[in-house]
Amino acid sequence: MLLLKRGLLLCCIMLSTMSMAATPTSGPILIQGAMDIETTTLIAALKEKSEVTMGSWSFWQGTINDYPVIISRTEVGIANAAAATTLAIAHFKPALIINQGTAGGHDPQLQRGDIVIGKTSFNMGAYKSEFTEKDKGIAPTKWQNLSVTMRLREQGKLVEHNNFAADKGLLHIATTMANSYTKGKVVAGVIGTADEWNREVDRINWLHKTYNTSVEEMETSSAALVAQAYNVPFIGIRILSNTDLHNQDFDPQTAVDCQQFVLDYTKKIIMMRN
Repeated sequence: MLLLKRGLLLCCIMLSTMSMAATPTSGPILIQGAMDIETTTLIAALKEKSEVTMGSWSFWQGTINDYPVIISRTEVGIANAAAATTLAIAHFKPALIINQGTAGGHDPQLQRGDIVIGKTSFNMGAYKSEFTEKDKGIAPTKWQNLSVTMRLREQGKLVEHNNFAADKGLLHIATTMANSYTKGKVVAGVIGTADEWNREVDRINWLHKTYNTSVEEMETSSAALVAQAYNVPFIGIRILSNTDLHNQDFDPQTAVDCQQFVLDYTKKIIMMRN
């Protein structure tokens, strides 16, 4: 039965001929959340679970619908997410990675409780500025976003990435679930990642206008970078827990709602057939 369900997972991942991922492995599904509030519902859903701690990062092993699943509490921020993802890939060898959790809203069309499926994510906090003489002032709106440089293992050459795209097969499955979510809308969008919490509405609007950001958070693109380096299929799923564009403060229930959506998504991946 386990081998059969692993086979179903592979079929599910490869159902889209447009998928950019390499041939996936038969390893576990890795689901990430930065904080306890973003992982407790997922951990509670695991059967036969056990905890593994490596350094400052904790992982819970178990099964969902008899398929192996790892829940990773990455801790908050870019460095933590990259470290936790690297450890998880090296130790557990996951078939795919789902990074999920709460986020602040950037798109005025979205409200608290809406879910953004990250078709792309990028390092929103990396900038360069042009030389300006002393006493000529600071102009953040003229700063340019820096791309991320990665070395391709196969050719050994450096390649710049302006963003990291979700695996298209995983993206397709997530978007087909939009009508089943009852707490708000589900849309595909751009996730901006930075060690920042922006509450200046003019800056939020500038980020949205300049980079088409749907939400901001602190982990997705750094986890996506590591997944890209190891050629592991990846997707980010973020719920608006707050949005200053509509004066909607943080609501912890949104973290639970996001995890429930991701649980349903994970079960669909496991059970889906061609």
